[in-house]
Formats: sequence, structure tokens, C-alpha cells
Amino acid sequence: MRLQGKTAIVTGAASGFGAGIARKFAAEGAQVMVADVNQAGAQAVAAEVGGIAQVCNVADSASVAAMADAATAAWGHVDILVNNAGVTHMPGLLEEVTEEDFDRVLAVNAKSVFLTAKALVPAMKARGAGAILNVASTAGVSPRPRLNWYNASKGWMITATKAMAVELAPFGVRVNAINPVAGETPLLATFMGEDTPERRAQFLSTIPLGRFSTPEDMGNAAAFLCSDEASMVTGVAMEVDGGRCI
Repeated sequence: MRLQGKTAIVTGAASGFGAGIARKFAAEGAQVMVADVNQAGAQAVAAEVGGIAQVCNVADSASVAAMADAATAAWGHVDILVNNAGVTHMPGLLEEVTEEDFDRVLAVNAKSVFLTAKALVPAMKARGAGAILNVASTAGVSPRPRLNWYNASKGWMITATKAMAVELAPFGVRVNAINPVAGETPLLATFMGEDTPERRAQFLSTIPLGRFSTPEDMGNAAAFLCSDEASMVTGVAMEVDGGRCI
């Protein structure tokens, strides 16, 4: 029960890594807000973990503010924020990715971190405590070809994590990131372009431990980084990648 008594918002928690993180946090004793644009999915996961479902578009300032207000109204304060919501574009040449896809990727993967910080950091600073976890990617450390602007958005998130960590440390707020490798989530097919045995084998050949990551893997890493056991850890972007970035 490492998160006993803690309150946590997890964005993009209706499926994939976010759902795995929400389940692990609840198992460790946290009260969890399952935030997602997918209302039915958020409600299903929230019911499973005994949490609160919140419809939220993380790229929209009013929607993020409503999420923060709902969490504060329910709990009084937020101890943990996990910026997990993310999207990608189909693999393609960097000059052929559409402006619409570029804007969407940067809005959901980068602007969201800015918006949640504006909505939740002031209260964390006032309380002198808080933990923020950004779910970045190995793509931000060791980019794959044809995932160009997705790679860039995750590199942005890693740098944002370090910038936030050094600025918020004097206020008792820790900021870390995890870098998952491709995993068994709804985004996997998009990363690969097509979900075939051949494409899976190609991706797996780059992961020394020989398997895709799972939502449980991310939940385990996130629970540690957001717990008091990691009270001396801030500004870290931890690879959870089976050795992919070695």
C-alpha cells in the first residue's frame, strides 16, 4: 500500500498504459481519477478500481481546468498527476505527415503537459508537495524512422520533465518521466503501420528482452516513481524498455 492516502489523476486512463497505471495505483491504496476522452472506457476502468471517471480532452484548457476542479472538489487536493494521454501519427516520411496530424500530436503529447501544469502545479506548490509523472517514450531517446514528429513530441516531453523538475524542486514537487517501449496497447498497430506477424517480429528484434511492454510494467514503474520511496528522485526519464535504448 505504497500510495495509501494519496490522490491521483491519470490521463488517458481508459485503456493501455494509463489503465495499467490506474489499476496499480488503486491496488497500492490511492484514490484515482480516470480521465479520458473516451467516457465509456473511463467509466469502466473507474468502476473497476473504485475511482472517479472524468471526461477530459487534455489538449483543451477548459476541459483540463474542469478536470482539476472536479478532483479538488472530490478530494480537496491532488497528490499525483500522471500525464499519460498520448497519440501518434501513421508512419510516414517527415515531409509527408499532414499539418493536421502534426498539430494533433503536439497538442495531445506536449501542450497537455503545459495545460495540466497550469491547472494543478499552483496548488502543489502551495502545499509544498506533489509528484508529476510524464509518460514519454523510447522514441524520445532513440527515434525510429518514419515516426518523426511523434519522436520529437516525446523528446519535448523528456526535456519538459527535466525543466519542470529543476524549477519545482524547491517547492517540494517532484517531476519524473517513464520511457516505455512499444507495448500491447491500442497504439501498437499505429506505430507499426500494420499489425502483422512480420511487423511484430521486426519491432521485437530491437528489444533485447524479447517482448513488448505491458500496462502492468508501466504501472509498476509509475507506482515507484510517484511513491514516497522515490522521494530523492526527480528529473529522471526512466527507460522501461527491455533494453531497447542500450
